[in-house]
Amino acid sequence: MALKIAFQMDPIEHFDISGDSSFRLAEEAQARGHKLFYYTPDKLAYQEGKITARGWPLKVQRVVGDHYSLGEETEVDLADFDVVWLRQDPPFDMGYITTTHLLDRLKATTLVVNDPFWVRNYPEKLLVLDFPDLTPPTTIARDLATIRAFKERHKDVILKPLYGNGGAGVFRLDANDRNLASLHELFSGINREPLIVQKFLPDVSNGDKRVILVDGVPVGAINRVPAAGETRSNMHVGGRPEKIGLTARDLEICDAIGPLLREKGQIFVGIDIIGDYLTEINVTSPTGILELEKFDGGNIAAQVWEAIEAKCR
Repeated sequence: MALKIAFQMDPIEHFDISGDSSFRLAEEAQARGHKLFYYTPDKLAYQEGKITARGWPLKVQRVVGDHYSLGEETEVDLADFDVVWLRQDPPFDMGYITTTHLLDRLKATTLVVNDPFWVRNYPEKLLVLDFPDLTPPTTIARDLATIRAFKERHKDVILKPLYGNGGAGVFRLDANDRNLASLHELFSGINREPLIVQKFLPDVSNGDKRVILVDGVPVGAINRVPAAGETRSNMHVGGRPEKIGLTARDLEICDAIGPLLREKGQIFVGIDIIGDYLTEINVTSPTGILELEKFDGGNIAAQVWEAIEAKCR
């Protein structure tokens, strides 16, 4: 069953194909006989009742420095496609949110992955609030007094932007740290968004586990180990991926959240687990496919497409 697939992505010329999940998804789709189209978020539009995009037919190949070729630029009606992938990276700002509103208007004709309504309403650090028994102590606030009171209770905390990604702007403030007010001032000068503060989990020194779920079912995990002297384990900031299995606690967490993810159309999701605690549920543009395939030897991208193809049938 050949499908027409549109990818809404960041500029493909900048992709690192050794680790990019969007590229891997496109590669697998092409191998399965699907027709690919690619456009960047700024080319998405609403035009007199139609959701359109200006972009290019796409072919990909696993050749460093020559990993894609584009057809002639054209404007398309996205309602003519079977699947649209929402795969641009955060920041989760009003530009990002606007794309979810536009793509949500395709629901009568086109499968958008992940479902944009719930991507908009369930960003990474907010969906976990539905599962307080699985998460470390957490506060979301802009008010400095509230954040300071949380730090006084828990002593050693992690402070980060609520809508950040990739480990950017993440700070550990231990019991002796005196920088909370300065950091609050810094963040307040950048935007009007709240901050999220969580109790520091010492288990992060052993790694931050990324578990990939396909249509609510866990298919494997990788461990991301912080670089020496770092608290952050994100691979964008030097974290080292390594092979790891799923524990009984990991499966308990997945069993708790999987049905909701499936119900809300979140087909490809990456959750973060430190020790026994769920810290994030990544639905906007999760990563980790290539690393997991490398360590486990399976075809995770194929499992994602099998789930999508089943829904299209």
